[in-house]
Amino acid sequence: MNGAVAMPSVQPAALECPYKVVRDPDTVRQVLHRPDDFSPANALLAVTPLNGQALRILQKARFALPPVLASNPGPSHAGIRRVVAGFFTPAKVAAMEPRIHALARDAVAGAGSDLASKGTVDLVQSVAAFPPAIVMMEMLGLPVRDLPQLKGWSLESLELFWGWPDPVRQVELAHSAAGFYTWLRELVHEAVAAPNPNLFKALAEHGLRVPEVCSLGYFLLIAGQETTTQLIGTTLFRLLEGSRGMNWEHAASGAKARDFVRHILATESSVPTWRRVAVRDTELKGEPVAAGQEILVELTGNHGFPWAPAGDPSGVGDVPGQPGPTPYALAFGSGIHRCLGAKLAELEAAVVVEETASALKRVRLQGPAPEWLRLLSFQAPRTVTVAAPPN
Repeated sequence: MNGAVAMPSVQPAALECPYKVVRDPDTVRQVLHRPDDFSPANALLAVTPLNGQALRILQKARFALPPVLASNPGPSHAGIRRVVAGFFTPAKVAAMEPRIHALARDAVAGAGSDLASKGTVDLVQSVAAFPPAIVMMEMLGLPVRDLPQLKGWSLESLELFWGWPDPVRQVELAHSAAGFYTWLRELVHEAVAAPNPNLFKALAEHGLRVPEVCSLGYFLLIAGQETTTQLIGTTLFRLLEGSRGMNWEHAASGAKARDFVRHILATESSVPTWRRVAVRDTELKGEPVAAGQEILVELTGNHGFPWAPAGDPSGVGDVPGQPGPTPYALAFGSGIHRCLGAKLAELEAAVVVEETASALKRVRLQGPAPEWLRLLSFQAPRTVTVAAPPN
């Protein structure tokens, strides 16, 4: 399967909302901080139920996603989370900064060469795509290889689990997911037997079986890099568009780049919503919630949100008096399932944006407005095509 992702044939706007939608930041925090009432068990379930043919393709590949981390409501979650967190400590993230700068400079140099020879370049593919994937694999102690395939698998898995694919597209995406899972299972076996420390080996030593390690690795290898690519892409696009009060030249400063990344995290992060399900009859802000009711919490502004009022992104950054230490406090979730790679993603995005704006001065957007990835819980421009300034 290639990396292109077809748009779903059933448009989200035509669907009836199956969720109780929660947008108020304080109420979102309540949901995320009450896991005994609002379980993460549905967090990784396919939004569109898979048809029989797609399921058979996955079953043939022995595809299985037992609850391990993001969707784990049980007592084993805390211990597994500690193992994973050990690979994303503040010290380890800070130590990666020189490496991130080096990878970003290499990527930007390649983009500059393409710009000089071809006249245009897509910044999503040229500078945003691969540095996050390389950094993630290195931090986890895993071999850096097959990155183009990983990027393609990632986008297709996001569509399979958070999109609205029709039956034909489901079969295509199932083949992709099966290929990804087969590759991942081989990587897990290799990593567990390897002499060097790595995440998969640490999880096996913690007591996880291979299917459990594969389940954790399946979405971690996606979330650990693809959402950062999406964050970088959105930030670059908005800077070049010039609609958010900061321009391309400003972003050449590390501090300004970081500020603008945080602005994007608050207003249209790459993961604007997430799901929970009510475990029992309960209430939320004085309103009854029945057991089994699925909850969709809005973490940041979601401009592709299929059930949002027209013209109302309802972003965290748009709410006056937003509590919390930063205006993007909910961008990475909250509570016991908060994203472990939050600081790494923010650092990577700021560095790549800074290096790109520093090296590619005066570039401008080229062509029509880009098509956007619009899934239930993911959003980003698919391309950010720029041209060199006229002489």
